[in-house]
Amino acid sequence: MNIENIEAFVYINHYGSFNKAADVLYISQPTVTARIQSLERELDCRVFDRLGKQIHLTEKGRQFLPYAQQILQVYQSGKHQIQSKGLVPDELRIGSTVSVSNYLMPHLLLHLKSAYPNLTLKLTTAPTEALIDKLKAKDIDLAFIRKVVNPAIQAYPFCEDPISLYVYEGHPLAQPGPGRTSIQSIREETLVFFECGSLDWLRLHRVLESMEQPPNIVYQVDNLETAKKLVIRKAGICFLPALSVQDEVKAGTLIRVDIAETEGISLRTSLISLNGEHAGFVESLLEIVPGRTPNRLIV
Repeated sequence: MNIENIEAFVYINHYGSFNKAADVLYISQPTVTARIQSLERELDCRVFDRLGKQIHLTEKGRQFLPYAQQILQVYQSGKHQIQSKGLVPDELRIGSTVSVSNYLMPHLLLHLKSAYPNLTLKLTTAPTEALIDKLKAKDIDLAFIRKVVNPAIQAYPFCEDPISLYVYEGHPLAQPGPGRTSIQSIREETLVFFECGSLDWLRLHRVLESMEQPPNIVYQVDNLETAKKLVIRKAGICFLPALSVQDEVKAGTLIRVDIAETEGISLRTSLISLNGEHAGFVESLLEIVPGRTPNRLIV
């Protein structure tokens, strides 16, 4: 069975279009059509129903899909293993979101440099969608982003950054005491609201919207450092990711307040690569994640 036929099948199903699959695979639409026709001859059944511009998997296509995905992933991993065995590039190009660049990347770069002393490291900071485009174009080799689902990209859960309420030193909510407080305790407070545009913040939005008397959002900012400084200068209080405030918490200038209704909200970061590529670097990075099982794929 031709692996290119299987690849076309998987990509068409993901993108829902012969034309979009052709664009991603850098081949013509007639070539994609020919590959599906060849696959259907090999399987002796139709895998897609075509109704105008709409396409749907047939029952046989749905049965074959998980096997096709597994075949493609195993092939790509094996191909990379053969081609890259014993070879370490001179340069590794890494992309990351702003928060990872600011608060995680110095540690990660030092770890890679220790594991690969002759490696030159190049860092690009950009939003998630831009990093995915750069990875697909092979302008970068690896990236740290929010969760992504794409058949061309292998994604590994890397870390979860809990979001909590932080107040300044001397704030009434910073008083020592057992247990957690309620979201209602902030209804009279001035709120600095950091918005990173991630879906992970939707739960926080819903919690605030559920309040009979929401807090007064006076400052709405898109920069973590600005948000922290406003809180430290007693302009208000703010929900922030834990990684961004490690130094301030140690210094005592910011104090975490546990809110029952927002417990469990976190920012999730994934490490991504094109399927089967740079496996050695991926494994090295995943080794430093506590409790992590290497090579676990997000599906």
